[in-house]
Amino acid sequence: MPTMSLGDQLKRRKPIVFQHTHHQGEELARNLSTFQLMMFGVGATVGTGVFFVLGEAVPKAGPAVLVSFLIAGLAAGLSALCYAELASAIPVSGSTYSYAYHAMGELVAVVIAGCVLLEYGVATGAVAVGWSGYFNELLSETIGWRLPQALSISPIPGTDGEPTGGLINLPAVVLVLLCMVLLIRGASESARINAIMVLIKLGVLILFAVIGFTAFDADHFSNFFGKGLAGVSAAAGTIFFSFIGLDAVATAGEEVKNPQKALPRAIIGALAIVSGIYLAVAAAGLAAKPVSFFEDSDNAEAGLALILKEITGNEFWSTILSAGAVISIFSVTLVTLYGQTRILFAIGRDGLIPRKFLEVSPKTMTPTFNTIVVAIVVALIGGFVPSDYLWDTVSIGTLVAFSMVAIGIIVMRRTHPDLERPFRIPGYPVTPILTVLACLYILWGLAAITWVIFGIWIAIVLLFYFFYGRHHATLNTYTDPEEIAEPAGRRLREDEE
Repeated sequence: MPTMSLGDQLKRRKPIVFQHTHHQGEELARNLSTFQLMMFGVGATVGTGVFFVLGEAVPKAGPAVLVSFLIAGLAAGLSALCYAELASAIPVSGSTYSYAYHAMGELVAVVIAGCVLLEYGVATGAVAVGWSGYFNELLSETIGWRLPQALSISPIPGTDGEPTGGLINLPAVVLVLLCMVLLIRGASESARINAIMVLIKLGVLILFAVIGFTAFDADHFSNFFGKGLAGVSAAAGTIFFSFIGLDAVATAGEEVKNPQKALPRAIIGALAIVSGIYLAVAAAGLAAKPVSFFEDSDNAEAGLALILKEITGNEFWSTILSAGAVISIFSVTLVTLYGQTRILFAIGRDGLIPRKFLEVSPKTMTPTFNTIVVAIVVALIGGFVPSDYLWDTVSIGTLVAFSMVAIGIIVMRRTHPDLERPFRIPGYPVTPILTVLACLYILWGLAAITWVIFGIWIAIVLLFYFFYGRHHATLNTYTDPEEIAEPAGRRLREDEE
């Protein structure tokens, strides 16, 4: 290990060097198309917010939840532009973590690694829990049988200290393990299956919007801001969780063809689809049902299916929506689990975690050990942690990560002015500054307990770094601190298109 002060080590930046073989050691196969990548983004987002977050967000904001969707969408849109520039300039795995390492140094990268690992790990568990509700609803509607509560609901801490609810959310565990098997088989195969599921998802949600608006009642939008601005902000924080898919696109930087063009196109395209479908379905849900419907905890599970059932008086349409949700929310779990494994792959390549996470199967070109470990941890979260404890925890990791991407844009423009940027963010420097402000506004609305959980997690991450990561970092092999700080290198060759 070179002689270097702790301060210099914490500030050192990873050099930006691109070659035809873009890294020494393990490689991932570049076989994803722009369309598949865009479907990754849509697959990771549409479904989480619309299928079951309405039950969490509407009670907080009332009809003004539409404003909450707009605020969350605005913050995500601004962030998407920031991601597009960095992804085109630095098309590697690791997304926000990798950008932070290149732009702001090792310590910031470690903190951001903690944020995105929390973001993806908890998000996948939360989505799996939500999927379980739709799966049970589908069983009830098709064969008249439901899984017993003991096997379909996570344990819930009781007021007297004794747990209530069930023993394990078994469908959530099974879903995560199925996604694990798909990812181990290969990224391109997973991408094809995901694209099919996304198209089913969009068709089902368009169907819901059309039927929902047939029951339009203007009274449902009365007392629009009755919950106050604080409620709007709190709901926006919860809803923001569902825009995590934009980050998932950037995690595939090393597995897409022509990444410098494909990444910006996929990110912006996914955002446009996501924002449009979210607003349409949220407005249709409120048009059909009053706020009190969403405040009723009995309607929390599979709420959209219940709306269709009550509008049409026929279980057929609600069964179609439940089936679509079961199929399509599968894609959310698949993509967020994928994102987690690729971020760990990048961290492992930098030596900050054991290099076992870097091992790639020579047959499938996927990080098998990495995927199995992530799936086991996420399955435990989905099986034993109620979704109420997961939503805002995901949002805080996402918001901090998005803020760092925006700050990274400003830093990189100053420290790397000559870096090739196939996509340049419009309205610089206003756009990244607005991104940070929008994220801070949503963070302000999160509950204090969310900040406590986040603080404890980041403390654990930093302890691991100081006792293990900094001693095994790949940058320790550099002998010249100036070499570490110098961002030299070549562009990815055109023949990778």
